Amino acid sequence: MTGTFLGMPAFPQATSAQATFPQAAAEAVQDERLRANLRHATHTIRDKRARAVAELDDWAELRAAGKAIKDHTLRHLDRYLVQLEEAVTAAGGIVHWAADAEEANRIVADLVRATGETEVVKVKSMATQEIGLNEALAAEGITAYETDLAELIVQLGDDRPSHILVPAIHRNRAEIREIFAERMAAWGRPAPEGLTDSPAELAEAARLHLREKFLRARVAVSGANFMVAETGTLVVVESEGNGRMCLTLPRTLISVVGIEKVVPTWQDLEVFLQLLPRSSTAERMNPYTSLWTGTTEGDGPSAFHLVLLDNGRTAALADQVGRQALRCIRCSACLNVCPVYERAGGHAYGSVYPGPIGAILTPQLRGTTSPLDASLPYASSLCGACYQVCPVAIDIPEVLVHLRERVAEQGGHPLERAAIAAAGYVLDHPAALAAAERLAGRTRALHPRRLPGPGRAWTDTRDLPEVPAAPFRDWWRRNRS
Repeated sequence: MTGTFLGMPAFPQATSAQATFPQAAAEAVQDERLRANLRHATHTIRDKRARAVAELDDWAELRAAGKAIKDHTLRHLDRYLVQLEEAVTAAGGIVHWAADAEEANRIVADLVRATGETEVVKVKSMATQEIGLNEALAAEGITAYETDLAELIVQLGDDRPSHILVPAIHRNRAEIREIFAERMAAWGRPAPEGLTDSPAELAEAARLHLREKFLRARVAVSGANFMVAETGTLVVVESEGNGRMCLTLPRTLISVVGIEKVVPTWQDLEVFLQLLPRSSTAERMNPYTSLWTGTTEGDGPSAFHLVLLDNGRTAALADQVGRQALRCIRCSACLNVCPVYERAGGHAYGSVYPGPIGAILTPQLRGTTSPLDASLPYASSLCGACYQVCPVAIDIPEVLVHLRERVAEQGGHPLERAAIAAAGYVLDHPAALAAAERLAGRTRALHPRRLPGPGRAWTDTRDLPEVPAAPFRDWWRRNRS
């Protein structure tokens, strides 16, 4: 496939609306301000995380426990989801099952319309971004207001999130001030006159803007970081308090949560409440940890709906190698150490899940039939830094290679297929390999420095290694026999 990675199938040229990762990344790396913003933010976060993790002598044991709990839960997911539904229902909640994004959006829109309201406030949620809930609600005449500071910046800027934990990581303070000054009035309370790019002033402007929405809203939409099967309890961890406002003030709460977010018991939850804050915000504990179980008269929302979202997760679960991506607790540690993400940014991934985890999760949720999704498993140097920092030990490089095999099986350039077949034959026949090595040594003066045809993309950024004058086996025979 010309202009992309060796081994990728020869899909039709992607449209500008859905560029492949190499196309989008090539454009992103030209933006010097974007690269500076990303470099500063990711290095700051990962350095703080390293210090927070170093405080715990048993971090390796916690990591192993988190992996074991997730693996056990995924193996018995059917049982724990039924237990969760029974517990939520017994506590006064109502459980809905959504096979895909369309069904989930329809369920949420119907629930909001049933209340007679035309606006909702939202807790930061990857699942609702994944299904495009805001756009689906807008099509039904319902306005969704993001209340997380970074999500607010993205929404006011008519932008897209570029990081799991810090959606507006690609923006600096000057850009945020400009967005607030120009766009806040169209969404509610305008920014104060004379607003500067001081973090305190920007935070206060957001606080004043959101306060009226918290006090007015009757319906809230959230996700959840975890769901405890034994009691039907949902958990949201955050740093700003906006989630607490959304989860307690409105009359109706609708939570859209991926089916993989369930954990069996409160004892299991304890492990993740240690792993997640240190890996994400480099804190010992999140400033706000909100937990709710169904409904309680006179306290919090009077109606609670839980929408359990599949949207490709069952298909990922069936893949024995790929299913480990469902362990992910959305901490974003892998993004902050990834050299590819640091230079290309999150938008290049064309998904709400950017970075290394997005490169393995998105192709499993959406499939690999489109040029964009087929390119994502190649969006990595396979350096392994992501695996080293993952708090639940997802072997991202292993899954990347696994998905590359899947993509390669879908097709490829005829010359590539012929070259791979020839290499397979030669490597499987020692005599043929020895003859090929001697021939390569004797003709090395004629070797090109760049590969022709479909291999050209591979040598655009690297030289072919120089072939030695004699194969190693001949050298060994002469000098060690």
